[in-house]
Amino acid sequence: MTAVSITVKQVLDQKGGAAYSVTSGVSVFEALGVMAKHNVGALLVIDDGKLVGIFSERDYSRNVALKGLHSRELKVGEVMTRNVVTAAPTEQLAAVMQTMTNRRFRHLPVLQDGELLGIISIGDVVKAIIQEQESTIHQLSSYIAGDLTTYPPPGDSGTHVAAGSEK
Repeated sequence: MTAVSITVKQVLDQKGGAAYSVTSGVSVFEALGVMAKHNVGALLVIDDGKLVGIFSERDYSRNVALKGLHSRELKVGEVMTRNVVTAAPTEQLAAVMQTMTNRRFRHLPVLQDGELLGIISIGDVVKAIIQEQESTIHQLSSYIAGDLTTYPPPGDSGTHVAAGSEK
């Protein structure tokens, strides 16, 4: 498997599908408390079982703090990001990373047939790609070093004659 072939589902399976949420009517202050309690940078905003937005640290800093507004007085629905981009579990991680980078966001809800499966962050994406690259490096190093427990590949007898040693 290469970084190109890792799917969003594989990342969710590894990290778990926990996703924290609030309703749009919750105060920004309460939402920040939930984020701090769970050590997350974003919350899904769900009203009546439907994803209606996402509230992130960026939303807070740009739409509340920098405008001198008060988090106890504002509702999440007033400052959240609407029209949330989502991913399907079958999407390739490389494509998702490209989208997150180009559109400049760090959190991506994962939906299948309208059902929320979880959320991935750019950190989750980078971690999965690094792990895959480390695995590839290990396999290549084993191959180069002649680790016969890993190689030869299945179906290969492993008997090769080195160049210049034929008799």
